[in-house]
Amino acid sequence: MIFRDQFIKEFRGETIGLFNSETSSEELFQNQMLRPILKLQNDIFFEIFNNYILKSKANFETFTIDKKLQFIESSIQNDMKFRSLLIGIVIGLFTIDEYLFYSNNSTNLNKRIITMLIERIKSQLQLL
Repeated sequence: MIFRDQFIKEFRGETIGLFNSETSSEELFQNQMLRPILKLQNDIFFEIFNNYILKSKANFETFTIDKKLQFIESSIQNDMKFRSLLIGIVIGLFTIDEYLFYSNNSTNLNKRIITMLIERIKSQLQLL
């Protein structure tokens, strides 16, 4: 397990974002673990969402920009199976200690993950 944890930390990369002594533990977790994972996994998240569009049979390319943004948000927030898949991709790159922290704070951390994922996909709208 130690080898896996060390590999994951090196693989993910550096902390993204600033923090100081007043930073909450969840915000620190977000900047040290979640942001690097989301950045690392960006391409797979993008392809998964692209596939979701195809499987949903939504005529996404004919949507207005506002409707596309709304579709992205509602898909990730409301489709629990899809949402669980996306969160699972993030969790898979946690170390054991990170997972233990996550499991004690999963409700708030899931909200952070979903919010960041929505913004990440929306910011790449022109590629969809």
